[in-house]
Amino acid sequence: MSNTDPSLVSSHVPTALTAGGPEATMRDSESSTPTDAASDVRLPHRQHPGWWLAIIAVLGLAAAGVNVAATNPNMQWDVFARYFFSGAILQGLGMTLWLTLIAMVAGTAIGVITAVMRQSPVKVLASAAWLYTWFFRGTPLLVQIIFWYNLAILFPTLELGIPFTGLTLWSGATNSLITPFVAASLALSLNEGAYMAEIVRGGLQSVDQGQEEAATALGMTRMKMLRRIVIPQAMRVIVPPFGNEVISMLKSSSLVSVIAMAELLYSAQLIYQQSYETIPLLMVASLWYLVLVTVLSAIQYYVERRFSRGSKRALPPTPAQRLTTWVRNTSLAGRRAGALGRGV
Repeated sequence: MSNTDPSLVSSHVPTALTAGGPEATMRDSESSTPTDAASDVRLPHRQHPGWWLAIIAVLGLAAAGVNVAATNPNMQWDVFARYFFSGAILQGLGMTLWLTLIAMVAGTAIGVITAVMRQSPVKVLASAAWLYTWFFRGTPLLVQIIFWYNLAILFPTLELGIPFTGLTLWSGATNSLITPFVAASLALSLNEGAYMAEIVRGGLQSVDQGQEEAATALGMTRMKMLRRIVIPQAMRVIVPPFGNEVISMLKSSSLVSVIAMAELLYSAQLIYQQSYETIPLLMVASLWYLVLVTVLSAIQYYVERRFSRGSKRALPPTPAQRLTTWVRNTSLAGRRAGALGRGV
């Protein structure tokens, strides 16, 4: 049972497109769901000869690309097939996923804390959060990776003690602590935290202040208001750029190859530096990145769809629902054509 106001539905149906005038429009809107009203009204596109030229150009370029990929022997598809599931490539793929997971989890935690600090009435905390965001967004990620990897030049040993007393509780060589994996994790996490701070802050600021005032008037605590009112609404704004950051981090993790981290790209480089089969190995790495990005994009679509439930009258159909509808309509059209052919 739909709880949508019929008057809202009727406002989306143009009167001129409905036979019978305004009265028929009102009858139709009262008897149909919002999804039906949106799907029944179809405005025919005005065809233009330029469209056909553009379609022919696009199809021609696509055919040319497929032909080059299929006939050029330098593509070395046999080498591509041999290395796509090789152990070294899969280990590099695992390291890429591991670095992305660490960076996003740590970066999100840092970003949430920093965003809350930016909104703090305590000026010292707000200024420290601003300074952190300014510094890590202002320096290139590649520079940060190299800096953490060479931290021993600046601090040969790391010590834990009480400042200004000379009392040292623990100390260790920096080179043995900051391994390439630690350096890569620190650089990726701290850099991601700066960007996530701005994303979270934007999401929190997108919630109307009246929502918080209403929750306060109802007697909600600050934590309950955040959990029940602010965060669910802010997530609609946070999720799209968060998904974009995950995909960006997946690809940015390839920068750690400069410190000899055996992630996906570096693993491919190690192979083609010995075999000189550069193009097939780069194709292997590229296809794995495309596969991962496709999976992450699909996950992002369903997460966005879930958090948009409260802001839309009807959710758009999922790809599976669209496929089911297409199969049903095609089957129905086939039965109708068969019935007309038999003269029924």
